This record gives sequence, C-alpha cells and structure tokens, in this order.
Amino acid sequence: MKEAPFKYILTVSELTHQIKELLEMEFPDLWVEGEISNLRFPSSGHIYFTLKDDYSQIRAVIFRLQVKPIRFNLEDGLQVICHGRISLYDKRGEYQLILDLIEPKGIGALQLAFLQLKEKLQKEGLFDLTRKKPLPFLPQTIGIITSPVGAVIRDMIQIIHRRFENIRILLYPVKVQGEGASQEIREAIEYFNKKGEVDVIILGRGGGSLEDLAPFNEEIVARAIFRSKIPIISAVGHETDYTISDFVADLRAPTPSAAAELVVKEKREIKKTINHLEERLEGIIFKIIDENRVELNHLKKRLISPRKRIEEYFLRIDDLINRAKILTRWNFNRKKERFTHLKETLFIRAPKRQIEHLKLHLLEIDKRIQQNLKHYLEIKKQELNGILGRLNSLNPLSILQRGYSITRKIPSLKILTNANQVKEGEKVEVKLFQGRLFCIVEKTEKP
Repeated sequence: MKEAPFKYILTVSELTHQIKELLEMEFPDLWVEGEISNLRFPSSGHIYFTLKDDYSQIRAVIFRLQVKPIRFNLEDGLQVICHGRISLYDKRGEYQLILDLIEPKGIGALQLAFLQLKEKLQKEGLFDLTRKKPLPFLPQTIGIITSPVGAVIRDMIQIIHRRFENIRILLYPVKVQGEGASQEIREAIEYFNKKGEVDVIILGRGGGSLEDLAPFNEEIVARAIFRSKIPIISAVGHETDYTISDFVADLRAPTPSAAAELVVKEKREIKKTINHLEERLEGIIFKIIDENRVELNHLKKRLISPRKRIEEYFLRIDDLINRAKILTRWNFNRKKERFTHLKETLFIRAPKRQIEHLKLHLLEIDKRIQQNLKHYLEIKKQELNGILGRLNSLNPLSILQRGYSITRKIPSLKILTNANQVKEGEKVEVKLFQGRLFCIVEKTEKP
C-alpha cells in the first residue's frame, strides 16, 4: 500500500512571518508618490496615514524619531513623495510603508513650511501694520543680533559710526544658520528686552539659499519678534529675499547695510537741521520780543495811576449808594400802594359778603329752573296727547266700533280679504266690536 505524501502545514504566524521577510527583502528601499488621507497624530508621537492614488491605497507610518526633520505640516489631501521600505504588521497581517523621508510634490519642504507658517501667522494678526512700533528718531544704543564674524557686522558698524560716531552698539553674537540658530536668535531678542539697554534692535544676516535663511522662517523667532517691546528691524538676505521675520518685524530693510542707514540719521544732516531750526527759533523769538515791546508801549499809554483809579472808584461807589437809596424808596412806596389795594380787595371779597351773594344767585337759579321745568312738562304733555289721539285713530277696535268687522278662516284664523280665499261650506269667524260670530259659507260671489 502506497503511503500518502507528507504535508507541511504552516501556522498563520509562520506564514505571516515568511511573507514579511519576502516583502522586506524585495522592497528594502523605495520611493512612492501619493495623496495623504486619514491622517492621525496619536499620543505616541508617531504619524499614521493612508497613501493613495485613483486606484489603490496603502497604509504608512512615520515613527517619532523621523518626525522632527519634517519642516512642513502634513495634512489630508497633500500630494507627497515618500521614501522608506515595505514591512508587514504581524498582528493584523497588513503590509505598510515604514517612511523615513517625506517631501511635498512640486514644491520644496522648506518653501511649503514657509507658506504654511506665513498663512498661519497672518491669520493670527502678527503681520498687522497697526501693531508695528515706530523707530526712535535718534537711538542712543543699538542692539545687533547677527554672527560676530563676517562682512555683515563689519559693514553695519562702519556705516553706523560713519553716520553718527557717538552711537553705542551692543552685539549679541548668534548662529545665523544651521541647527540651534533659531533658538539663539530668540534668546537674543528676549535678552535685549529683559535688559532694556537698547532703543532699537537690528536682526541681520547676509544672503543665502532658502536652507541658509531657514532660522528666520521659524515660528519661535517670529513670535519672539512679535512679543518684543523694543522696535526690531529685519535685515535678512538680499533685497529679493523675504523671510517670516521680515513680515513680523516693525521695519524690513532690504540688506543689513540698508538697516544701518535706516536706523540712524547722518550726524552732519542732524546738525544742519538743528542749525536751521536754531536760526528759525531765534528769528521767531526776536519777532515775539518786538511784538511784545509794541504791546507793552501800548499798554503803558493806557495805564492810569492807582490814585486816580481809586478816586474814580470812590465816585462810583457814592453814585451807586445814591441810586440804591432812590431805588429802595421807590420799591417801598410801590409795596405800600399794593398793600392798600389788596386790603380793599379783601374787604370787597370777604367770605360773608360772598356767601350772601351766592345765596341770592342760587335762589334766582332755582326760580328759573322751576319755570323752565313747568314749561317743559306742559310741552311734553301736549305732545303726548297728540300722539295718543293719532294712536287711537289707528286702533282696529275703533274701526270695528263704527260697524266694520274682521273675517278669519277656521281653523287657520287667516284674515280673509277676498271671496276667492274661501269655499262654500267652510267655517269662518267674524269678529265684531263686541263679540264674535261663527258662520258657515253658503254662497260666494266672485269679484
């Protein structure tokens, strides 16, 4: 008897493990393009999403250690190019992409991060012109945040001292590119604000690529500029370069050298302006003195000696006293006349005399009321008799009294006005002035 062939049976875990090894060996390094969807940020710090196109999709994960180098914000719908490897998650039997690099398609990561941060800060109002602080007319101390080596700091110091040699300059040396540069720039801004020794701050560096200018496009630098109580001039790169710090700063200078020229005016121009203002002020003062001299002479002519003025006041006081006496006497006589008039009026209008007058008036009114009432009743009586006479003439009983009668049909008691309304043999009722007759119709004559 032939033995059955041996069958090797795999467990699910063994099969899944072999598939995982095949996938990882076949796809250890690959680039994949697709659209992000179902983006999730769990508390573990990893990033999970689905990478899809029009026909397929695959799960993807970026572990926490690979998240920090990403300079832009991931969001659903973003088209990206990813680098990584294929792996399989044993517990669910699902294959997925393990990514270590992700770039936006069609635009660089730094450029996208720049645009995203610009839009975010603009919505928050960090670029509003209303919050920008004016620069001091002539700062006594200028704070410069830049690299301590290179042409930038030398050019700015040279320009400032050439324009106004007495200006004090404080340099806070920082890295202007590379890892940790943005942190140092933020600390420099906070240091100057804490110490309060400078009147204005210049944040500067020379030109470079977008990667070189990246620290000035960091959010921590932008918010440090926004929080600064000291005016800040952003002088980063060349005239065509724009950074986030340019939009947040109180003033943007196209170059560091231009910032040095904007922050301080030339001393000789200020002196020239001061001399001009001094001449104008001197002319105005002399003009005021001349005008006051003329006014003083005019007032001296109008000035009266104190003794003469006192004598005039004495005469005026005497005149006022005499006028007051005359006015008092006149008021007294008028009040006296008014009192006499009121006394006479009170006698005429005494309550007793008023009561007697009212009694006579009431008697007269009562007499007139009685006469009017009697006359009114007589008229109404005559009207009533006339109405009763007309009513009596229209009374049906009065008509019956003259020999007329009312004939009604039995049993409907309908009043008959025509012989056609009754037939022979029907009963009728004849109402007389006194009593009724119940009759049977023997014959009718048609009209």
